[in-house]
Amino acid sequence: MSEQIIMNMVSLVLGIMLFFSFILAPMIFKVLPPDNAGVFIRAIFPYYYLVNLLILGLVSGFYIFYQTFILDFYLVLTSALLFFFNLVYLMPKINKLKDERNEKAFKISHFISVVINFAQLVMLGIVLA
Repeated sequence: MSEQIIMNMVSLVLGIMLFFSFILAPMIFKVLPPDNAGVFIRAIFPYYYLVNLLILGLVSGFYIFYQTFILDFYLVLTSALLFFFNLVYLMPKINKLKDERNEKAFKISHFISVVINFAQLVMLGIVLA
């Protein structure tokens, strides 16, 4: 039973990630003027990181409670920690660089966030495989 709950929760996070990355974010920049799109992205992405962090934190808690320290646990925990890193460090840094019009550093930091997001997708895909 707990295995099914874990798989459902990981699937939920993976679905949220795919929806945000490939549907919501691109659509925002197609539909809204650039200034409004930036404001909306800044408002919604903290929730994206926080919700996924909380869900994966709960999943990690299941693994710890059942003392199941297998590869899946470490992949989920790493993904959760990366959501935390993005929420508290990288996203504020990206916003600051954008505000300062430091385009080179912004692009590098944004690229790092994309790589992290892709790595999380791969890790969670492995958990579900």
